[in-house]
Amino acid sequence: MKSFLIPIRLTVVFILICSIVYPLLIGFAGKLAPGGGKGETVKVNGRVVGYANVGQKFTEDKYFQGRPSAVDYNAAGSGGSNKGPSNPDYLQTVQDRIDTILVHNSAVKKEDIPAEMVTASGSGLDPDLSPASAYLQVKRIAAVRGIAEEKVKALVSAQIQGPLLGMFGPSKVNVLRLNISLDEIK
Repeated sequence: MKSFLIPIRLTVVFILICSIVYPLLIGFAGKLAPGGGKGETVKVNGRVVGYANVGQKFTEDKYFQGRPSAVDYNAAGSGGSNKGPSNPDYLQTVQDRIDTILVHNSAVKKEDIPAEMVTASGSGLDPDLSPASAYLQVKRIAAVRGIAEEKVKALVSAQIQGPLLGMFGPSKVNVLRLNISLDEIK
């Protein structure tokens, strides 16, 4: 009988830990995060225009464009493509994205396009770009908006977020915040 009590006690303890203690701990940690665990909203003039941690679809040439999305930026069903790098349909999709970038950014050469600009992220909702991908779009945006390129480059530089704690992850630029800052230029 004693040999049955130990596993039953362990089961009860792990049920309590996994179904009560752990969820409460994670919920509390979420309350400490920006946005109180509900996502970090971005507001302009008191109006919510998006979420800082979810990619947005920007198609106009006057805006910086983020990574492509396999789910068309639908946060209700995030996900990537299951197609491998040798799949002909996937290769055609990537080539179409390259062609689109070249059409809208005439000063860019194919070999200068970062891979992230033509491949979707795993979630399809990546809100950030590398600085290189943001700088790639500066000439187009400056021309469309009639702003000096140096001013747009300075805006990108001001929006670069370094790696977490200076060592974890790459430098990045939040596309939504960058476009909001761009709209604020007079």
